[in-house]
Amino acid sequence: MKYVVCVPDGCADFPLEELDGKTPLEAANTPVLDGLSSRAVLGRAQVIPEGMPPGSDVGNMAIFGYDPAIYHTGRAPIEAAAMGLKLTDDQVAFRCNFVCVTDNKMADFSGGHPDSETASKVIVALNSHLGNDEICFHPGVQYRHIMVAPKSFLNVECIPPHDISGEELSLPIGDGSDEVIALMEKSREVFEEFPNIKANQFWLWGQGTFPKMPSFKDTFKKEAGLVTAVDLVRGLGALTDMEVVEVEGATAWYDTNYEGKRDAALDFLKNEGDLFIVHIEASDEAGHAGDIEEKIKSLEAWDSRVLKDLVVGLDEMREW
Repeated sequence: MKYVVCVPDGCADFPLEELDGKTPLEAANTPVLDGLSSRAVLGRAQVIPEGMPPGSDVGNMAIFGYDPAIYHTGRAPIEAAAMGLKLTDDQVAFRCNFVCVTDNKMADFSGGHPDSETASKVIVALNSHLGNDEICFHPGVQYRHIMVAPKSFLNVECIPPHDISGEELSLPIGDGSDEVIALMEKSREVFEEFPNIKANQFWLWGQGTFPKMPSFKDTFKKEAGLVTAVDLVRGLGALTDMEVVEVEGATAWYDTNYEGKRDAALDFLKNEGDLFIVHIEASDEAGHAGDIEEKIKSLEAWDSRVLKDLVVGLDEMREW
């Protein structure tokens, strides 16, 4: 039996007046998904346990089959694992977003989506100006990066920047918050050295200690792999010893290589794999940006450029 888990991240939404009371998924033209529905067993899954914050870290961990109430320690350490980082017991990892703050408001939680090459140069400068024996910055993808800090920062209460998009800043509070705020403010001086990017500071959030998770094969007795352009999901694969397939042109943006991800799934399953996760981030990015048109486009691309030939390929593998 072959399995594919398709994750069009952030596809869920509320009915919108602009769409005559439909959600973007309802408004999108998705004939393949509609056809699957007619031949499928349908159901609902609650991927956010009661009392836990709704987010891609908690939700994707649950989709992978791991109880977040047991294994979740924070978002950033999962992304740190994707970068090959190993934290000691006295360290925590923070998600370090490049952002644009204007008039004390979160003008752009993604800092204008700088390219990863330019962003890595900023990280080098941040380490030079703000790094020390306890603080270190590590480059990720586009606006998503990691800061490693001492465990004394663990209990700071931080607001994700996408939760205050277009709103007044909600600064961190609690033990260690003064140090975290000071680092974010000092980062502005470093970003001034890079006038070619929109981001003008970093924002820290999602911290946690390094999680310990059992391998997917040991837990579910299946050979599993995944494809994604997001360090968060890649980190879950690394922590559970899944095969993480790299696809050229996978950008975590609207221009991602949909077909490459589809083909990665089919190739893995044809070569003795049992289960493959196809993660698409474009719909989530559109949702955070409040871009209804792009969200619909990304969902339609998922249907026509991933599901269409994926279903055909899976049917060909099926032992009828």
